[in-house]
Amino acid sequence: MTRLFALAGVVYQSAAAIILIFLLGRVLSPLAYATFSLTLAASQLLSVLMFEWLQLAGVRFLAAAVRDVAERLRSSLFAAALASALALLVIGGLVVSFVPPIAASVGYVGLALAVAQGATDLHFMVVRVSHRLGAAAFLLILRATLMVGGATAAAWFHGTADAALLGMLGAQRAVLIVGQGLYPYALRKVARSDLLRDWSGFAHYGMLAAGASVLHLSVPVSMRFVVVSGLGANAPAVTAGFSMAIDLLQRPFAVLVAAIHTVNYPEVVHQYERGSAADARSAVAHLLDFIICATLVMLGGLIGFLPDAGQLFVPASILPGFLQTSAAAACFYFMHCHLQSTLAIAPHLTKSAVRLVVVALCQLLLVLAVAVPTQAITGIPTFVLTGAILATAIVIVLAAGPMIRFGATPRWSLVAASVAGAAIIGAFSAVPSTSAIWLGAKIVAATAIVALLAWRGRFLEAPGTSRADV
Repeated sequence: MTRLFALAGVVYQSAAAIILIFLLGRVLSPLAYATFSLTLAASQLLSVLMFEWLQLAGVRFLAAAVRDVAERLRSSLFAAALASALALLVIGGLVVSFVPPIAASVGYVGLALAVAQGATDLHFMVVRVSHRLGAAAFLLILRATLMVGGATAAAWFHGTADAALLGMLGAQRAVLIVGQGLYPYALRKVARSDLLRDWSGFAHYGMLAAGASVLHLSVPVSMRFVVVSGLGANAPAVTAGFSMAIDLLQRPFAVLVAAIHTVNYPEVVHQYERGSAADARSAVAHLLDFIICATLVMLGGLIGFLPDAGQLFVPASILPGFLQTSAAAACFYFMHCHLQSTLAIAPHLTKSAVRLVVVALCQLLLVLAVAVPTQAITGIPTFVLTGAILATAIVIVLAAGPMIRFGATPRWSLVAASVAGAAIIGAFSAVPSTSAIWLGAKIVAATAIVALLAWRGRFLEAPGTSRADV
């Protein structure tokens, strides 16, 4: 139940972010919302740039550390976070003061929000790797709830972008105080030589791993640039439909894989560092079962229900373009998430961060090498996405060596069952939902298939307890 609660926490946080966008879009004026959106996007980008490397390094180094070493690493980690925060505030403050793209007051609040988010995320990570999965999930849910309530209330009373951002900042600080009060971690003084050695290890692994993530994120952005610049104003409906498909279909896979890693990855690191080789392979195989089967079923569900969702939520003017590209976009993100997350498990465990960067760079270059001429010759976004799928598949084959050598294999019978279930659910796209009854019947059937696969797979059990054949 704790693992299920943790999965629900990650999904709830993602849903709360979407709800907040809809609420503020109604409460704020268009100009105020545009300012809020720009500032929030910049704040989140700065938080990723300055703190994600510490998150990645923290999970990898702390998950299997013994008590004394963990205390030292934790102190070094937060010292590095303090240095990053000071650098962000100083450099960002100068940029906001002298080259302000937005009002200075809003910019300063955005900087403070970036620091608060980075500190809170680091605290949540420390709670999680200390084998307090339920506590970390509770803090995630609490933060998402406070941010929706705080930002909406502040925007409602004041109607400005900086008020909404201050509401989010207050929620971040409040949940950090609550988390520190409930799950305190004392920091100790670290010798200068130990501090520099820890920082070197964090930077060597964390910065390269974070750089690989940025390169992977650049792939869909680059494809969007190629398609939009190629079509331009000649086909605005097709361009808008393609853009919506790219935006909408990235998040489901990202949220699902992030939730699975939140639940399972620290235990995988622990088994790799402190267990036997067989224990490590079993833990990784358990993680592979979960990721492969869950993403297969999600791919089938997206393909099966995108026509219905499009009819309900996508504007009629761009619906044809959306439906034309959505299935290909879903297949691309399925391949993309496995290259970025599944095949990267072994390099992350061995701290081979350079390999991660090389693989990400190869994907970016190969996708661009295929997308640019495809767009120039055909002018059809679906063909561009198909080319990106093939290019990513080639990189997956070339990058699979470390995982193959590691020796962890999923339960192929379970994978085959998931493929069959995904195919059945995906075939629902050919069945028109002529009434709410038909749509409800398809949802019930898909839910039954998912429940059966989840029951047979026993994904939420601890690693090593669910390896029986299906």
